[in-house]
Amino acid sequence: MKRIGVLAGAFNPVTRAHLALVEAALAKVDEVVCVVPRAYPHKHFHGASLEDRLEMLRRASDRYRVQVTEGGLFIDIARELRRSDPDAEILFICGRDAAERIVNWDYGESAAIERLLEEFQLLVAGRGGDYDPPDALQHRITTLRLDCDVDEISSTEVRRRIAAGEPWEDLVPSAITDLVRRIYR
Repeated sequence: MKRIGVLAGAFNPVTRAHLALVEAALAKVDEVVCVVPRAYPHKHFHGASLEDRLEMLRRASDRYRVQVTEGGLFIDIARELRRSDPDAEILFICGRDAAERIVNWDYGESAAIERLLEEFQLLVAGRGGDYDPPDALQHRITTLRLDCDVDEISSTEVRRRIAAGEPWEDLVPSAITDLVRRIYR
């Protein structure tokens, strides 16, 4: 069975942390897809346009495929990807902070997370500490070890540093420094 790792996000902008997650995931999956949803159900963002974010992803690395999805929830993304690859196993790549939100979210019904994790799995990288999943979910959540420390790297931090006039270039892949400079200044 083909294993597809999915890194879904705003990529506003793409960072070295995103690329570290991709590299770590490639040791566990056959392919990584960086997914940019057209709509985000839980947040509103500003900054780069959809086209700018896709261009940053394409220029940052050739180690993944880039795809736009209509849905923004993991379940929607998994189902959309499965339409083109029905037998694939879908594994979402995320940090500890995101995994905690996903597992502890109030879905409005008991055992909802267990049903969701029947449709996809999680590959979880430590971010500010390791993630220890609940016993009942351990078979669907795998730890992802990163080769470098990216705890302090985030798109938010890049945008903050740019706005403050502080150095930011070391937080993004060098292939997109000029593009980030043009988009965010």
